[in-house]
Amino acid sequence: MQFLVRNAITLVIVTSFAATNSLAAGDYPENVYFGDTHNHTGNSFDVYLFGTPSSTPDTAFRFAKGEKVTSPTTNEEWQINEPLDFLVIADHAEMMGAMPLLYDENLADLANTKSGKAFIKLAGKKTEEELLEVYYELQNANDGKENKLGITGQEMAKDLHSGEKRRTAWERYIETADKHNEPGKFSAIIGWEWTSTTGGANLHRVVFQAQDGSTAKKYLPYSTLESDDPEDLWAWLQQTSDATGADFVAIPHNPNLSMRRMFPMLRNNGEPIDKAYAETRSKWEPAVEATQIKGDSETHPALSPNDEFADFETYNFILTPDGSLAEPDKADYMRTGLLRGLEFQQKLGANPFKVGMIGSTDSHTGITAVEENNFAGKGQHDAKPEQRSHPTGIGSSKGWDMAAAGYAAVWAKENTREAIFEAFKRKEVYATSGPRIKLRFFGGFGFDLDKVGTSDMATMGYEKGVPMGGDLVGNGNDSPAFMVQVMKAPDGANLDRVQIVKGWVDKSGKSYERIYDIAVSDDRTIDDSGRCQEPVGNTVDLKTGKYENTIGATQFSVGWKDPNFDEGQSAFYYVRALEIPTPRYSLLDAIQLGIDVKDTKHPATIQERVYSTPIWYTPK
Repeated sequence: MQFLVRNAITLVIVTSFAATNSLAAGDYPENVYFGDTHNHTGNSFDVYLFGTPSSTPDTAFRFAKGEKVTSPTTNEEWQINEPLDFLVIADHAEMMGAMPLLYDENLADLANTKSGKAFIKLAGKKTEEELLEVYYELQNANDGKENKLGITGQEMAKDLHSGEKRRTAWERYIETADKHNEPGKFSAIIGWEWTSTTGGANLHRVVFQAQDGSTAKKYLPYSTLESDDPEDLWAWLQQTSDATGADFVAIPHNPNLSMRRMFPMLRNNGEPIDKAYAETRSKWEPAVEATQIKGDSETHPALSPNDEFADFETYNFILTPDGSLAEPDKADYMRTGLLRGLEFQQKLGANPFKVGMIGSTDSHTGITAVEENNFAGKGQHDAKPEQRSHPTGIGSSKGWDMAAAGYAAVWAKENTREAIFEAFKRKEVYATSGPRIKLRFFGGFGFDLDKVGTSDMATMGYEKGVPMGGDLVGNGNDSPAFMVQVMKAPDGANLDRVQIVKGWVDKSGKSYERIYDIAVSDDRTIDDSGRCQEPVGNTVDLKTGKYENTIGATQFSVGWKDPNFDEGQSAFYYVRALEIPTPRYSLLDAIQLGIDVKDTKHPATIQERVYSTPIWYTPK
C-alpha cells in the first residue's frame, strides 16, 4: 500500500521571507545515512570490567560494516541485519585503554604503579567475578569510600590516567579508525565520551571530530578527571580547536537520567544561565541523543499528559547501585528542554537548547545491533535472553528494562567524515528508535504544495525554505508551510501516522505544546482538533512474534500549515512518525524462553518511531 496525502490549504506565494541554513544554492544533500555515534569497547574501563575484555575497536568497526564477528559477550557468531554507514567508537576518556593494557599486556607504566598492582592483585585470574569486584571497588575509590584496592580516587587517576598514560590506547584506536575509514562507503569517525556522573546525574557527552588521525594525535581526550563541568569541556574544545585545527561537536545523552540538570535553569556553579552560556553551548552541542538503549528521552507521560504516545521505552534507573529512580522533570526531556530554550530566547536573546535530535546505541559490547529480532543488549549481563530477568549492574535495572534503540540519521552529500560532521553542525539530522525510516522535513513561506511528494520537493524545500534544523523568520504577512515526506524502512513495518509537535511561547514567557496528526493510514480521519482518535490496529501474533503489513502505509507525503499560527509567537515544529505495532524483543525472548511475556514486565509490542530535528520560527 502507498498513501499520498496532501493538505488542501492553498498557500499565498510571497517573496519577502527570511530563512537561514548553511548550504549554498544547489548544494543540497540527496542521501540519508544511518549510523551510531555512541559505541563502547574494552577500552572503556566499565566494558572491560563488566566481563567483555575481548571487545575491541577493530571488532566494532567490522561488525558495523556488516562483517560476521564473534560476539565478545556470547562467543557466538553475530552479524548486523544491515550494515551501518558510519560509526563513532566513543570509549570513556577516563582511564581510556588502561584495563586491557594493564591486564592483557602488563604495560609497565601502569602495572608498576600502586593502583596497577592493586588491580592485578584483586583480579589476578581475570575471572568475570573478579573483574566485576574490581569495578565496584573502583567506584568506591572514585567516590572516596573505603575499598579493597586500598587506593584513593586521586591515586587511581594519577596512576592509570594522568600525563601520557592514555597515549598508547588513544593512538592505537585512531589508527584502527583510519584503517576502517572508507570515504564514500563507510565513515569511521574518531571520538570519545566525556563521562560526567556527579551525584549519579548523567551529564555525559560524546565528542567527535571531522578530521583524520593526524589531527587527533595532537591531543588527548578531555575527561571528567580534568573537570566534570560542561563549561570546562567547551572551553577545552575551543582551546584545542584553536591549537590543532580540529573541529568538534559534543552530543549529550540520556537526558532522562540527568536528575534535573541536562536542560537546567542554572549553570553548574549555581549562577543563572546567561547569553554567553547559551551561545557557547549552542556552538558545541548542535544535537542531543533522544533515544538509546537506556531509554527514550523525547518526552514523558507526566510531562505530556495529553500525548498518548509519550510512554515509549520509559527508563528511570539512576546510575547508582542504591536503587534510586529518576522523577521526571522538565530539565530531563527533549520536548520540555526545547520549550525552555524558547523561554530563554525570549529572555536572553539566545537559546541554549536549540538542538537537534538523534538516536544512538550506547552499546557497551562493541556490537551495534539494536534490531528487536537481533538485539545484542547493553552489556555482558543482558546479552542473552536467559540473562534479562537479572540485574544488569547499571543502577537497579534489569535486562528487559533496556530499549533496543537507536540510530542517528544524517542528510549529507556523501558518506565522508567531513560531510557527516557538517550535517551535525547544521542540525540536518534526526533520531530513529531503530528502523531505517526515511524522513524529510522542510519549512518555508513560498512552497507550492502540489509538488509535495514529487521529485521537485527537495529542491523547492532548500531554495524557498529550510530543512530540519533551520530557522524561519516571520515576514508579517503569512504563516509558514511545512512539507513532510516519510517512507517506511525497506525491510520494516508500515507507518501508522505522521505528527507535528509544536512548542511555542507567549508574550508573558510561558511555553506550551500541542500535537497535530497531519497524515494517518487506512482511511482513518483527523478530527477538528487535529487528532486521529482511532488506533491503527495490531497484527502481532503473540504466539509466534510475527506481524503482517496488512495495515498502515508505506509512505506519507504531506503539506501542512499551522491552523493556530500566531505570527508574534516564537515556536518550534518537529516531526514524529510512528510505525504500526511490532513485536518488542521482550516478546521474542518470552517465546524463545517459553514464558509469559508478562513475566518480562514490559510490553509485547511497541510502535517504533522517528523524531526530526525541529524547525524554529522567530517573529519578525
